[in-house]
Order: sequence, then C-alpha cells, then structure tokens
Amino acid sequence: MKDNQCGYCQGGELLDKFGIKICDLDVSQLILFKEQSHPGRCIVAYRDHVSEIVDISDDERNRFFADVNRAAKAIHRAFSPDKVNYGAYGDTGCHLHVHLVPKYRDGFEWGGVFAMNPEQKYLSEAEYAEMIGKIRDCLE
Repeated sequence: MKDNQCGYCQGGELLDKFGIKICDLDVSQLILFKEQSHPGRCIVAYRDHVSEIVDISDDERNRFFADVNRAAKAIHRAFSPDKVNYGAYGDTGCHLHVHLVPKYRDGFEWGGVFAMNPEQKYLSEAEYAEMIGKIRDCLE
C-alpha cells in the first residue's frame, strides 16, 4: 500500500524535501537525512505505508528491525559515533520509520534529546554523495 502524499512512498520531490534515498534494504529503504547536524543521520522507512509497528506481522517487524540494525552498524563503521539515538515518530507523517541519529561527545546536542530538524547544517551535493558512499561501503 502506498500514499500519494508520503515522501517515503513516492520518493521524488516529496522525499527531496528532507532526504536522499541510499538504497533498499530487506523490507525497508535507507535514507540519508539532509539536515546533517549529526553526521551520518539516516532514516530507515518500512516499504509499505503503515502507521504503527503493530500493523505488520511479527516476521515483518523482525525483518524491519534487522534492517535498522544493519543501518546502525554501517553508521558506526562509517562515522564512529559515541552513540546512536533511535527515534520513531509519525504524528503527522504516518509512515513507519526510525531515525538513526549519531551522537558525538564533543558534538551537537550531546547529552540531550535530538531536535527533529534543527535546520543548522546542510551539505553540498558532493558531500552528500561522499557520505552516502561511506554508508554503502559499510553495509553488510
């Protein structure tokens, strides 16, 4: 099932507002979050337009979290954060997804909750491409 107003479902201009698709995983897609105050921040979005984790089978849930784990391992390998925070929201954009937010002891917002979109750091196309390449190279 897809929603024609959802960036995760439709891609294109809707996704371009906030992210860049890196690749498809088993049951989801990995997206680089354009706002990079937390270097390496990504989103893992489930392949279908469902709102809640309870809307998918146990098997699909396990596969989705295996995708989250795979992405987190790649972020750790590529950027060596001190911690990755995980956020699952969707009050207005009701598509099951998890934010993976690398945190660094000497970096932005260490010790606190991360801002959804602090609007502080955007990269050049070349910098996004380099970051995406690092993540892809570190995916197992």
